[in-house]
Amino acid sequence: MTHIIEDSKKLRLRVRRIQGQTAGLERSLSEGAECEAVLMQIAAIRGALDGLMSQVLHDHLLNHIAAEESALRRRRQANDVSKILKSYLR
Repeated sequence: MTHIIEDSKKLRLRVRRIQGQTAGLERSLSEGAECEAVLMQIAAIRGALDGLMSQVLHDHLLNHIAAEESALRRRRQANDVSKILKSYLR
C-alpha cells in the first residue's frame, strides 16, 4: 500500500478535480443546461475516473502482483484484480 501513500497527493488532486466536475454537472442539471453540454460533462467525468482507475491499477500491478514472489499469491491477487475490473467495466 506504500505506493498509494507515496502518490497520495497526486491521487487526491485527481479526486478533487473529479469532485469539481461532478459539482459542475449538478449545477448544469439544476440550471437546465443543454443535453449536449451535460453529455460532455458526463464523458469528462468518466474519463477522469478511468484515468484514476488506470493509475491506481497500474501501480498495484507493478508494486504488488509483479513483485510477489509466490506464484500462488500472484495468481490469487490477479484473480482479485480481475473481479474488480469486471465490476468496474459493467
